[in-house]
Amino acid sequence: MQKMRRILAVLLVLALVLSLAVACRTDDEPEVEATPEPVVESDDPSTEPEVTPEPEPEPNLMLTLSNYEYGVDYTALYEVYGADVTIADVIEDPMTGLCYIERDGNEYELGLDFLTMAMVYNTEATTDTYPTPNDVYAAWWRLYMQRWNYLVPEIPLYSNEYYDLYNAQIEGVVEHPTNPYWGPSDALIDWTSTKEDNGIIIGNTTALSGKFRYANFGSSNPGASDLDVQNLIHGLETIATTKEGGYEWNETVVAEHDEVINDDGSKTFTIKIHEDLVFSDGSPVTAKNYVVHTLVFSSPVAAQAAGRDHRSGMTVVGYDTYSGYTGVEAEGTTAYFSGLRLLDDYTFSVTISSDYIPYFYDITYAGFSATYLPLWLGEGGDIADDGEGCYIVSDTFYAAGDDGVYTTGADHIYASAWDTTDAYPYSGPYVVESYDETNQEATLVKNPNYKGNYEGTVPSIERVVYKRVISSTQLVDFQSGGLDVIAGITGGDETNEALALADASNGAYVYTHYSRAGYGKLGMRCDYGPVQFTEVRQAIAYCLDRARFATEFTGGYGGVVDGPYYTGSWMYQAAVEQGMILNSYATSLDSAIAVLEEGGWIYDAQGNPYESGVRYKKILAEEATENIINYRSQDGTYVTTFVDGDYYMPLALNWFGTTDNEFSDQLLTGFMNNDNIIAAGFVVQNQLGEFAVMLDELYQMQVYGYYSGTPMYCIFNFATGFTSAAYDYSYNMTVDPSMYDDYSAYYIKDAADIYWLS
Repeated sequence: MQKMRRILAVLLVLALVLSLAVACRTDDEPEVEATPEPVVESDDPSTEPEVTPEPEPEPNLMLTLSNYEYGVDYTALYEVYGADVTIADVIEDPMTGLCYIERDGNEYELGLDFLTMAMVYNTEATTDTYPTPNDVYAAWWRLYMQRWNYLVPEIPLYSNEYYDLYNAQIEGVVEHPTNPYWGPSDALIDWTSTKEDNGIIIGNTTALSGKFRYANFGSSNPGASDLDVQNLIHGLETIATTKEGGYEWNETVVAEHDEVINDDGSKTFTIKIHEDLVFSDGSPVTAKNYVVHTLVFSSPVAAQAAGRDHRSGMTVVGYDTYSGYTGVEAEGTTAYFSGLRLLDDYTFSVTISSDYIPYFYDITYAGFSATYLPLWLGEGGDIADDGEGCYIVSDTFYAAGDDGVYTTGADHIYASAWDTTDAYPYSGPYVVESYDETNQEATLVKNPNYKGNYEGTVPSIERVVYKRVISSTQLVDFQSGGLDVIAGITGGDETNEALALADASNGAYVYTHYSRAGYGKLGMRCDYGPVQFTEVRQAIAYCLDRARFATEFTGGYGGVVDGPYYTGSWMYQAAVEQGMILNSYATSLDSAIAVLEEGGWIYDAQGNPYESGVRYKKILAEEATENIINYRSQDGTYVTTFVDGDYYMPLALNWFGTTDNEFSDQLLTGFMNNDNIIAAGFVVQNQLGEFAVMLDELYQMQVYGYYSGTPMYCIFNFATGFTSAAYDYSYNMTVDPSMYDDYSAYYIKDAADIYWLS
């Protein structure tokens, strides 16, 4: 049985067809008024018209899902049927693009979780319609995109052209350009600098936090700048991402490799590394350095340190018993990670569970990078394998007090995750020389012992300064010599100004450009506030003039997309050829009101029929969660009310925007004070703050130390990218509570993914 999660088919196709039909009406089409029934006046009360009682809201089990136990009361639909479903089994509605399967005499709609899992795990070609795994992948991808477009868990607002501006003293940028898969931190290895210090200064508007050793530590969405620095100081990977956005074996690192499907359906990759690899301090790199990260970040010690359950080795045979090991032998646990083996000093193997095979991107299972052992294990820590699998050798790693807290091991991991010194050597083309936390500026110098990237290239630029810049002043900084590269310039005024500067520079400045694989968006916490309801997210999309917003923001250097895709990707182009159906959510106040009314936002704060102002939704008392009961607008004006035994939730959206950001500025009129938003019955209140503060409020935890402690915001503006060579959202739409906080991409649980066991 492949994987974990899924749910019962709720969202009725009839309601969907009606809502989409409303969406298709243009504003200049005539509206037909219903013919009123004649009113007969009489003094006889028996002849007074009968008042039709208001319909009770449909029971919503999703609101009370926390009252049920996963694996006992419900599980994931994919867990039940996923392993046996092929693309040939799927029935697609030709009007809506939604799809379902028939099993055991029942019809099950396929949700986001099912579709993202099938997209990468069910790609065997079984029909003439989709004759290759690529064709099957594209079909699942299209079905996922169509459901995503219906549920609209976030709202793309602009997808733009990116322009990178360079000081011409940085040479090679035209011959070795950036693209969506190959940013400046990747490309600079091919560039040279004719500056006096043989250096380069790179700017980014995303804040640095100093979490360079492991940018994902404690979160599922690393900051872009932290990730860039991480990529510069980490290397010697076994599987490389290529400039074209593909994957291949890194022959600079890997001397030999082998892969075999075992009798039980699992797959073993055996990897032998070259014996001349060294860290930045000259110490040798061995097979142990490739398995340590997986061992550490599959342990409860690392989970405690990070405040979340990093499951690095989740796909590896033996993960369940190893990850449960607390340092003390107990039934069902072991210190040995059986699927991870040390075969000799320079050879290791990893065996992937049959639950995760076949997998469309299975080469990534063999992707490991070299990590210095003391970074995560502390001095004296080691890795061994006596024939049963790899295990950690340490007197302190699992040491715990009577309260079960791993003080020594967890504290060391936490400190190492934020280490920006040379206390531990690096494996990438550069090492951190210094980090200025106040100015958010990292200075890196070349690693003289770096063997090269997957093409065997070593850097020639000696010094890299990576710093936070403010978009409104970055061109001034650039002209004064404080920057050599401004990457990802976007927005009409900003782009026009940058291009004019380069064109008038007499060759002092140059630029390159490419289409963005991603977009600026209104992101949502889809399990909190009004946006947990599909109709609210749809209504917001209908209220916004996304095309106009994109044109104004990009100055004509971009447009808008209707889903999480890059139009230049092969799967998008294949899906279009297959006939992908997407709703563009053309601006329509009528459509917004229609979906809100259909969703039950038909009341005022006292439970009376809605007439004007802010709408409210009736939620039965037995379905009202603590977050619903306590929900309020930021200023406290609009709160969930309690009337006649039930709750009424306000259509109040609390938005957290980032400061010094033109995107946030435009949202003040394009979203917060949008005439359609107000007329539809919304109220939007906002808070502006730093990016890290916003992320904490999104995560509803103190990843960066800023979370207020009380949930407040349900909408956030930032950007997202599809720059990974693997388009894989498996587990990111999970309904499994044990994985949800760590892996959920939008904090959404699709009702169609729930399968009730009783």
